[in-house]
Amino acid sequence: MSVINRRNAVVGYLVVAATKSALRHKAKEAVPSIDRDSKRPNKSAIAALLLAGTVGVATFWHKRNGDDSPEPA
Repeated sequence: MSVINRRNAVVGYLVVAATKSALRHKAKEAVPSIDRDSKRPNKSAIAALLLAGTVGVATFWHKRNGDDSPEPA
């Protein structure tokens, strides 16, 4: 008897499909989204966006204003 047969392939496919579906649902629940009562993004999402924006602007500014030319001796 073969270990890899049609029945095991179908069972494996169903297990993988169900696992992917469950993980997608769990990931959607974990992401901070909009508060249901106030219809505004929650505070952790706002803080994360502000922090990411600040880091991005600081990195861009540092690279743009960096002096890449060597100093004269």
